Amino acid sequence: MIVVTTENVTGHRTVRMLGQCFGVVVRSRGLGGNLLASLRSIVGGEIHEYTQMLEEARRHALDRLVHNATSMGANAILMMRFDSAEIGQTMSEIVAYGTAAVIEPAP
Repeated sequence: MIVVTTENVTGHRTVRMLGQCFGVVVRSRGLGGNLLASLRSIVGGEIHEYTQMLEEARRHALDRLVHNATSMGANAILMMRFDSAEIGQTMSEIVAYGTAAVIEPAP
């Protein structure tokens, strides 16, 4: 699966656009992780517990995006983007989205 943030893939032509596809993940740190992160926020700097959680969530959202596009019959995802939001004070939503497409090498 080719995943790009651009509208086109160099050296390929778009045969068919299949529509929007996405992958969604909602994550929450456990009580211990939230407590440790709260203590770290007092002194400032990067909060590694949240950074690790969000990196993993992005990977899972991208995996779900690829699965969604594959089930639609795509071999590429164009204009891929990430978006995120907070749900309450303890949860984060990560969305990976793009356009599922069928592409082929340009003649």
